[in-house]
Amino acid sequence: MKFKLLLAFSFWMLLLAVSCNKDDITFDEPTQPLSFSRDTVFCDTVYHQVRSETYVVKVFNNEDKDVIIPRINLEKGSASLYRINVDGKAGYDFNNVPLRKKDSLYIFVEIAPEATGPEAIAEDKVLFTSSAGQQHVTLFSVVQDAEFFIKTPTNPNVIDVNTTWSNNKAKIIYGDLTINPGIKLDIQAGTKVYFHSNSGMKVSDAATLNINGALDNEVILRGDRNDTYYDTIPKNWNSIRMEANSILNMNHARLFGGTRGLDMKKATATITNSFIHTFQEYGIYAVGSTVNANNLVMNNCGESCIGIFRGGYHTYTHSTIANYSKVLGSFMRSGIFASNEWKNENGQTEQGALQLLSIQNSIVYSDKDNAVFFEQTPGQQFEFLIQNSLLKYSGTSQAGFPFDNNVNVVQSIKNEDPQFVNYFIAKQNLRVKQTSPARNKGNLSVAATVPTDIVNINRTVSPTLGAYQ
Repeated sequence: MKFKLLLAFSFWMLLLAVSCNKDDITFDEPTQPLSFSRDTVFCDTVYHQVRSETYVVKVFNNEDKDVIIPRINLEKGSASLYRINVDGKAGYDFNNVPLRKKDSLYIFVEIAPEATGPEAIAEDKVLFTSSAGQQHVTLFSVVQDAEFFIKTPTNPNVIDVNTTWSNNKAKIIYGDLTINPGIKLDIQAGTKVYFHSNSGMKVSDAATLNINGALDNEVILRGDRNDTYYDTIPKNWNSIRMEANSILNMNHARLFGGTRGLDMKKATATITNSFIHTFQEYGIYAVGSTVNANNLVMNNCGESCIGIFRGGYHTYTHSTIANYSKVLGSFMRSGIFASNEWKNENGQTEQGALQLLSIQNSIVYSDKDNAVFFEQTPGQQFEFLIQNSLLKYSGTSQAGFPFDNNVNVVQSIKNEDPQFVNYFIAKQNLRVKQTSPARNKGNLSVAATVPTDIVNINRTVSPTLGAYQ
């Protein structure tokens, strides 16, 4: 028993000694510059009065002694749009901050700004002042004024009169936003539409959605996380769901980053000069629908860029349908999938005629063995035309149709690398190189129906396959 008491006494005395030693530690000002995990914090684009995510800066003491930093502060002080947290304390000005030798200090940064116009730049600096000199970390963010559409138990979040969205404010959607039956929503050039997680848009029966972008002033529809990391990540929001008899007209738009892009049921879409990319399942999911697309660029969709179910009527002219992905590498990732059948919400299989699937002067390619899959139901109409196009094709058993000696495949190319400038989504550039086999292979009559490419370059002479001349 005496031994146990002696051991316990010794432990507490040792702990007390350590504690006393800790209190006796002395700190000097740095004699060498501090180092940082980053010299600039690029914050996510933020919206009026909406707090950003928190960003971290690590401050390193590389000296072989404990130091005290006389002052850490925001250059703009209390007027700053930013707030920082230093060593567990929130504020904008801190004095005598200790930092152990060979140790690091965490500084947390966030911004919750007041917008002063449609879009502005918010800049500030975190200053570190000591006898070693003044150092800083730059803080940078884009601030947008925003209009919010929030679905709650008391707010159904509907548009029930004909409405025009201008680009003076970003549109932020929480929950589904519904365009009521027969109502029209016009979205003007330069407008940015952001969807929160698990949010989307519903275009009801006989409603119309007009997305009216322009060259160099496109309409953006994406998730509301705006830092560049999320530019390449799918499933940040749900989809634009188009009900029976609804209509979409989309020109010069960029739609990306959700689960499905267009989720269509017996709907009609006319798409020109647009990008649809980076979706967990499908860029276009069309059930018994009509899609007419020119100068369309698609990439990076888990199941297929285009999924055609229960037939319909589809034309894709001078379009580039690519599917390359590192994030979605384990998925099917086809370019176009077409079937007469569709399994409805009750698990029942429905069938419909594919009146036409026309692929003209286009590229359908991926890093998979096959980019086009046809599943024809015996006895059902399944009309298709592949004319002057370049396809990734692995054979009849996988593709569902013969390529050679097929009257529906006209002057087309299989399995020749289109030589995209850069097909990976982070630096996506689906123009083709000068040595591409897609050069000068377009049908002149078809090119005359879409005389300029997606960036308004004339293609009526020696047309190149795809959306880019």
